[in-house]
Amino acid sequence: MEHRSQAESALGGAAYGMLFVLGVVMAVVGGFTHPTWQVGVIPVAAIVWVLLLFGVCLGAGRLMRARLGAMVTALGWLLVTMPFTLELGMGDLVIASGPPGYVYLYGGLLALVAAYLLSPSSGGGSWLLRGYPSEKPDVEA
Repeated sequence: MEHRSQAESALGGAAYGMLFVLGVVMAVVGGFTHPTWQVGVIPVAAIVWVLLLFGVCLGAGRLMRARLGAMVTALGWLLVTMPFTLELGMGDLVIASGPPGYVYLYGGLLALVAAYLLSPSSGGGSWLLRGYPSEKPDVEA
């Protein structure tokens, strides 16, 4: 098992925390702007948000060299997006039913799953800590 210093652990924790915040920010901005641009019946803005979400989650997973990077970003997006689908007492709704809402919500969920599955499984070490090899060097006797 690899032992990391407190500074390395703090750096990794801060990186994952920022990925979570990035997922939250993407959910807030995407939740309010996904229905803004349509070409006929095609919800272009929602499609762009789904592709952007996929790219950010996949990039997070690959940069952190672990599926946890994609999962933390996805968790931030999910924790904001799911309450946006609930109707409030006055009838207010952020992600409404209709093509833009369905593409954004269900396409986003598929994008999260695909990014998670395409991210590398952990074990390669984070790009933040690349100066530290993940394998022990061979010792000659």
